[in-house]
Amino acid sequence: MAAAPLARRSGATIASLTLASLAYAVMQMMVVPALPAIERDLGGGPGGVAWLISAFLLSTAIATPVLGRLGDMFGKERVLVAVLALFAAGGLLGALATSLPMLIAARAIQGFGGAIFPLAFAIARDVLPPRRLPLAIGLMSGTFGVGGGIGVVASGVIVDHASWHGIFWLGIAMPLVAIAGVRLFVPPSPARERVRIDWVGALLLAGGLVPLLLAVSRGQAWGWASPPVVGLFAGGALTLAAWVRWELGRREPLIDVRLLSNRAVWTVNAAALCIGFTLYATSYLVPQLVQRDPATAGVGFDASTTEAGLFLLPAMLAGLVFGPLAGLLSSRVGAKRPLLLGVAVMAAGQALLAFAHDEAWQVHAGTLLAYGIGLTFAMTATSSLIVGGVPRGQTGEATGMNTMVRTVGGAVGSQVVTALVISSGAVSSHGFTLAFAVCGALLLLAVPLCAAVPVARRR
Repeated sequence: MAAAPLARRSGATIASLTLASLAYAVMQMMVVPALPAIERDLGGGPGGVAWLISAFLLSTAIATPVLGRLGDMFGKERVLVAVLALFAAGGLLGALATSLPMLIAARAIQGFGGAIFPLAFAIARDVLPPRRLPLAIGLMSGTFGVGGGIGVVASGVIVDHASWHGIFWLGIAMPLVAIAGVRLFVPPSPARERVRIDWVGALLLAGGLVPLLLAVSRGQAWGWASPPVVGLFAGGALTLAAWVRWELGRREPLIDVRLLSNRAVWTVNAAALCIGFTLYATSYLVPQLVQRDPATAGVGFDASTTEAGLFLLPAMLAGLVFGPLAGLLSSRVGAKRPLLLGVAVMAAGQALLAFAHDEAWQVHAGTLLAYGIGLTFAMTATSSLIVGGVPRGQTGEATGMNTMVRTVGGAVGSQVVTALVISSGAVSSHGFTLAFAVCGALLLLAVPLCAAVPVARRR
């Protein structure tokens, strides 16, 4: 008789954690189709609004390992509630934003929500029966694609029929509902561990990444050889070098960079950097492309925000089909072949987008290859390869590093392609061709990295 209440309690726990994951997944993509509308209202140009993506990803990359360690110290479910509250606070600031800097700050606060997924996974491992764990992980992982699809479609409807501010009002409601679910149905995580937080490492990482992104975003306006841009590049590189040296000397580093001596780790992470770059670059480029007026920009379809979301929707829904297929293929032939296949298909999609984006079907086909099929195979394979390439005790550190590397790649990618799109001083077809071509070339460079990944032994 006790089995039924336990199953019901487990079901409520899984539903609450899935809702928390869905809140992040929806808001991560929801702002992307609205970027042109935000640019029209608040100004800043394409380079300015690109920081709405970069600020979100930067705070995710830096805050996630810190929040994960805080979860080990004070309880993962408590930290998950705090992260959801921060996520809602960022939504409130965004809903009330009257300037681009204010909105960028709101997105930076929402970026703390990147810790929702790893915290939810860790709670599931701690409190659920082993037989229920695969279901929980599958449902939470599935929210990334489903939530993204919901986000891009809902964004268009809200922006076209109300205002982009409505996106952020929804960004308040979803995490608040998730907080109620976590408080009511998620039991305390039994794991407690006293660890030290590497605050210096977090500051050095931020101090290295922000100048590099600022140099990329302002290079066109200030001049790539100008003293400010050269100084930002040099300062960022030196700070990142200092961060690596600092991390090597810590017993409990923010990110264990020693793992990069493992070929199974550094090859997959190098490929993940390229994948993250093109993932967020494509998320930025496609809405910008399709919403341009061809009469003035020489490119685009003069699409509404709703129509821009529908351009990305088929690719995101394809992930629901190809995700299980990628997992099945990885289990049968290993994850290396799906990774190679995924990166090659992504490169083909980027090539199509680079040289054929004058017709709507070309954009649909390119995003389906690059985003829906190729990305799904590549993302599924990288996770499997990282987990299989390190000892069990280092799984958390290795997956955390992989998440950070992919996120940093995305933050850099959104800024680089923005600079390429406006490389001639104005948005043009040539700029989009150049941006998509750079993404394709980067993926081709990732192919030998994928080929160098060692085949993990079956355990």
